[in-house]
Amino acid sequence: MTKGELPVHPLDQALALKPVDRGRWQGATSQDYANMVGPFGGTTGAILLRAVLSHDELLGEPVSLTVNFAAPVADGNFEVIARPLRTNRNSQHWWVEMLQGEQVVTFATVVTARRRDTWASTEVEFPVVPPASELPAFSKEGVPPWPGNYDMRFVDGELMGEPDRDNPSRSRLWIRDRPSRPLDFVSLSALCDAFFPRIYIRRPKLVPIGTVSLSTYFHACGEQLASAGTEHVLGVARANHFGKGFFDQSAEVWSGGGELLATTHQVVYFKE
Repeated sequence: MTKGELPVHPLDQALALKPVDRGRWQGATSQDYANMVGPFGGTTGAILLRAVLSHDELLGEPVSLTVNFAAPVADGNFEVIARPLRTNRNSQHWWVEMLQGEQVVTFATVVTARRRDTWASTEVEFPVVPPASELPAFSKEGVPPWPGNYDMRFVDGELMGEPDRDNPSRSRLWIRDRPSRPLDFVSLSALCDAFFPRIYIRRPKLVPIGTVSLSTYFHACGEQLASAGTEHVLGVARANHFGKGFFDQSAEVWSGGGELLATTHQVVYFKE
């Protein structure tokens, strides 16, 4: 960094990709986003999305991202390969792989499209909650490094707290990157995995867990994300079912002004 240049945000450092060939990049895991085992899954998915957004054949903007965590990602270097499987007039389907030692550790499908102005309606309701400024910041004591990159302010459902009797697996929280960073598709995709595993909210007891598959659906365009700026967004996360070694969890991400930016759903392995 030369004099006068702004420091690179930790998220952008974690997502940095060096072109190797057309549709192929090299990167490295970041200790800033380390989890209990390997890197934070949100950054892994965001890396795969960034490869698509960096491809010279890209059409439109992200509509969906589904990441499958096939094996633990080891600390160190990796390669990412992205290729369009099919390009239509207004939509495009992508296949993306992350490799270590020539073995696929994570893979994803991505749909991008040219968005059009159409009729619109949001059926879920924006929650009535206190503003972020009235809530204390979540303490990062005793957690892995990655939550330290987020400013989290819980309304309810704090990690290892007392579950709500009526909504035992629900969390509502304001969240943004720390240090603050303008919202875009890659930061939103990472943030959509920043909701702590619902089993730790429903039953405050630490057990081994691991996300198996994570899907994110982007309801906002790039212009809407840019208008959100660096302000907190509101996340609402809940589980639907626990059992036989797996549970799923869903979440909504809202702008401070009440726009639904994204919804996400994942299935998680757990072990007693």
